[in-house]
Amino acid sequence: MATDTDTQVHGGRLVARRLKAHGVTKLFTLSGGHLFSIYDGCRAEGIELVDVRHEQSAAFAAEGWAKVTRSPGVCALTAGPGVTNGMSAIASASQNHSPVLVLGGRAPAFRWGQGSLQEIDHVPFVRPLVKLAATPDGPAEMPALIDEALSAAITPHSGPTFLDFPLDHVFTEAAEPGPPEPLPRPWEGPGADFRALEQAAAVLRDAERPVVMAGSGLYWGRGEQQLCELAERLRIPVFLNGLGRGCLAADHELFFSRARAAGLGQADAALVIGVPLDFRLGFGASFAPEAQIVVIDVAEPERDHPRPIAAELYGALPAT
Repeated sequence: MATDTDTQVHGGRLVARRLKAHGVTKLFTLSGGHLFSIYDGCRAEGIELVDVRHEQSAAFAAEGWAKVTRSPGVCALTAGPGVTNGMSAIASASQNHSPVLVLGGRAPAFRWGQGSLQEIDHVPFVRPLVKLAATPDGPAEMPALIDEALSAAITPHSGPTFLDFPLDHVFTEAAEPGPPEPLPRPWEGPGADFRALEQAAAVLRDAERPVVMAGSGLYWGRGEQQLCELAERLRIPVFLNGLGRGCLAADHELFFSRARAAGLGQADAALVIGVPLDFRLGFGASFAPEAQIVVIDVAEPERDHPRPIAAELYGALPAT
């Protein structure tokens, strides 16, 4: 509980300090009046404000930052049309499992429902696209919600989260809480269970023409070094798509690109790492009907597999 001796900080500064505590260095935005307090906080805390010309660009830039750094990208969109303009980029981050935190402005809470400038309840229409969507009840709740949103964004399967802050809350002072707990590092967690590993090993042991098909989940799971070691040890050809491109050097002797259709179609076993069996793999038909498929990913799939799977390995990729 706040006391007279607690340091009182306005809500925008609380937001900026929490972002900084979690390593955020850039905020992508298009200037909007509902966000001025957050801008002031970012300037005071040394977070670079990257101003664009459309809110969609701000949200796409945050996703781009997440893809390049494998850390959360953060954008701030003003209330109403600012948030709605960012919806396509939020959907993109959802489909790509990009860890993005979207901060929205919001009409003041004390006049909610009376027709304030750009007043709209963002949370209901954003929620289907994000892992977490919330509005704090006051400035004191903001730091903990930022902790929760960033943690959710990077927890597998990673993806976007959304918080909006009422105008009166970001200009109201509250006591600053203590430092946050470190964000999770899921790539350092436990690997797949032993029985699943034994099943996968048996598939590889019996295979004559194994292949690896790896994609974005490999990149997000930081398993590129282990992929290279596995391929070189077992002499398995590797095919890549999505953000998996580059996880094995383009000039590596075991990386193949143009031969993918033939390689996958003639394989008798495949390690499918961080790639859903969706349209990109013919809903599983890119592999021969008799091929044994081993699915490896950072977390269980978001939809059912379209064909039988010989083994499923879910967990931190370096450990798996």
